[in-house]
Amino acid sequence: MRELFRRLITGAIYVVLLLSAIFLSSDAFDFLFMVFGLACLYEYKRMVRLKGYYIFIAYLALWWAYIYLIQDRALIVILMFLTVTVNLALLVYLFSKKEKNFTTIQKFVIGLFYLGGGCIFLTMIPYKEDSFAKFLIMGIFVLIWVNDSFAYLVGKSVGRTKLYPAVSPKKTIEGALGGFLFALIAAYFLAAYETNISRMQWMILAAIIVITGSLGDLIESKFKRAAGVKDSGAVLPGHGGMLDRLDSLVFAAPFAYLTLNIFSYVS
Repeated sequence: MRELFRRLITGAIYVVLLLSAIFLSSDAFDFLFMVFGLACLYEYKRMVRLKGYYIFIAYLALWWAYIYLIQDRALIVILMFLTVTVNLALLVYLFSKKEKNFTTIQKFVIGLFYLGGGCIFLTMIPYKEDSFAKFLIMGIFVLIWVNDSFAYLVGKSVGRTKLYPAVSPKKTIEGALGGFLFALIAAYFLAAYETNISRMQWMILAAIIVITGSLGDLIESKFKRAAGVKDSGAVLPGHGGMLDRLDSLVFAAPFAYLTLNIFSYVS
């Protein structure tokens, strides 16, 4: 009971902080995710035993350049290509049965684009034609929360078939399907509040976010299993580390950003 109370209090503080940043200003949101990105990189760096602080400098330089300086579409496409390529390589790592020992350079590149690129694209999502789409980014967080919550509840209630026991023994196929279904329902209703994209587009976006977010969660679980740790950190009492909270989002972010840009192009 005490552990549940800690989880609820920590979760409530996290949600209030996040929503306050979104509705306060775009700069507050940008700054918050710059800090979250640093926290995720710190936890990742400890898990994979990456020495030095060069990755923080590279992340801050990349973040500052793409959030405040770079407007060229070609350069954004290059970052997208690098981030998605690293994410696809991580999917190969996720489903590989062979043990993988990453080199220092590989650890650096993975951290910079998997986490750094993910946080950058997450920060870029709400911006469209110099406006800050508060309800769009809030809706993306809602989709992740709904999926995580109902995957847990459905899995706890009726889950029988293990999803990927070699990496995450508690997750079930029934839970994953439950989270997916309720995320689609949430997307249906979110379309009433954010009308820049259609209801069908909201539901497509939900499907992309849930699928890629669930894969991101499994990838972080594999990193933790390789490191022999239960949580990525202890900054959030009852929830583990910051990366434990954001693993789905940072992996899903570039795919969500790409999907939204395809919607704009098609429209």
